[in-house]
Amino acid sequence: MNVDLRDLYQEVIIDHGRHPRNFRALKGATHTAEGFNPLCGDQLRIYLKLTDGLISDIAFQGSGCVISQASASLLTQAVKGQKPEQALALFDRVHALLTEGPNAQQTPPELGKLAVLAGVWEFPVRVKCATLAWHTLRSALAGEPQVSTE
Repeated sequence: MNVDLRDLYQEVIIDHGRHPRNFRALKGATHTAEGFNPLCGDQLRIYLKLTDGLISDIAFQGSGCVISQASASLLTQAVKGQKPEQALALFDRVHALLTEGPNAQQTPPELGKLAVLAGVWEFPVRVKCATLAWHTLRSALAGEPQVSTE
């Protein structure tokens, strides 16, 4: 059976967009930040809890397009249990994937489930939707309460 990878990626993004994982307020969060994409109105708040130098829990709330919600959902799954430095290194790899394409620095399989975001770079107007959660994570870790994609 020949499965079109692009169709699979779209299915995963739609699933995470419609049924986001870790979509909740996080009581006891040690870091939070709000992100806003004025281009299409996406907005979200990232909550994370650092325990013993690790991201022990992470969640988000907000509204926006399927791509922004899916990216935030995938982000929460990818960074939970990581050190902040590891999450920031992952930010760099995902940002390169979204802004430079899948062959820029990392090939999609090296990113695991995050590889489903690879197709977004072909649609420049949607890149800010996909990067919003990642920029918001970086701001939360830096102690900056807000970030905008503009």
